Amino acid sequence: MAQQAAIPPTPQVTEPTPGPSELKDKQDSYFAPIGGPVTKRTTSSSQFSDERARARSRSPKSIVTNTAQSPPRPKKPPATTSPPNGTANGHLSPSSAAPPTSSYWRTISRSPSPLGLIPIHLSWRTFIHRHEIPRKALHLSIGFFTLNLYSRGISQHSIHPYLLGALIPIASVDYLRHTFPNFNRFYIRCLGALMRESEVDGWNGVIWYLLGAWTVLRFLPKDVGVMGVLLLSWCDTAASTVGRLYGRYTPRIRRGKSLAGSAAAMGVGILTAGLFWGWAVPRYGNDEGFMFNGELRIPDPVKQAVGWKSDEGVLGGWAALGIVSLWSGFVASASEVVDVFGWDDNLTIPVLSGIGLWGFFKVFCG
Repeated sequence: MAQQAAIPPTPQVTEPTPGPSELKDKQDSYFAPIGGPVTKRTTSSSQFSDERARARSRSPKSIVTNTAQSPPRPKKPPATTSPPNGTANGHLSPSSAAPPTSSYWRTISRSPSPLGLIPIHLSWRTFIHRHEIPRKALHLSIGFFTLNLYSRGISQHSIHPYLLGALIPIASVDYLRHTFPNFNRFYIRCLGALMRESEVDGWNGVIWYLLGAWTVLRFLPKDVGVMGVLLLSWCDTAASTVGRLYGRYTPRIRRGKSLAGSAAAMGVGILTAGLFWGWAVPRYGNDEGFMFNGELRIPDPVKQAVGWKSDEGVLGGWAALGIVSLWSGFVASASEVVDVFGWDDNLTIPVLSGIGLWGFFKVFCG
């Protein structure tokens, strides 16, 4: 039997130890060092880790902290309670901005957000403060009430005594609330929904409303007096509503008055005149010395100057009504814009509108 050849032993392959340049290239690698005995690899690995840690660190090996030189922290000031309203605390409060007896708040325009002078305005910012729904509802209702009295044939001479009878006690109560602060606070809590913040230390707008209505109904003819109250009730409300909504987009005529509000007052004035003289007067009659009877005439001196006859220069029908309506809208808008000694527009609108209509009819209807 042939002798089997002996199997040669497996040769041991030893990896070459990397040189310094190779070690430098591999020091940031994730692979462990290769080659050499175990002890050598362990020594090289610890050496590489120490070198890599020192290479990545930018700070010195030892940091000496000196807590003795650090500045002390400032102590928090003790908590203090806020001073009562009206005292100097670095903040602005409505009651401390001006003396209680001054008219400062009457000179500023209505703020978009409540100042806190009327408590209910804080709870109903949109309904009461911004849009003034209760105040406008009362304002509008006076016009419909006046038109209802006219349709029932009630004489103006029997109305203005009641207006004067309501004006005296309301003005007296307003005087008392400015005299006694406690009563003023009670008054504001009860009627604050119908007030503006500018009326907290000023006269209530109802007083001026009654005074204006009483003046035109007492001293002017019936149709002019009724129109003065209607223009006050409806044109002023339209100017306030439209001016607040769209006044920021149009030029400002004066402080608190915009072109949008004035245009709304004129438009509503035209419609009001057309409703009264075009529908209410023909339906319920015109008595008690109406100034406008449906015709407009050129004054006689003008006719003589241009050589017209006495029966010429007469305009009637819808044309005359249109001219009167345009003039009524103009005087309503102008009286709403004009500032007469700082008077409330609840007084100036009916009085100036009534005077404007009376003068117009005196010239062209006399």
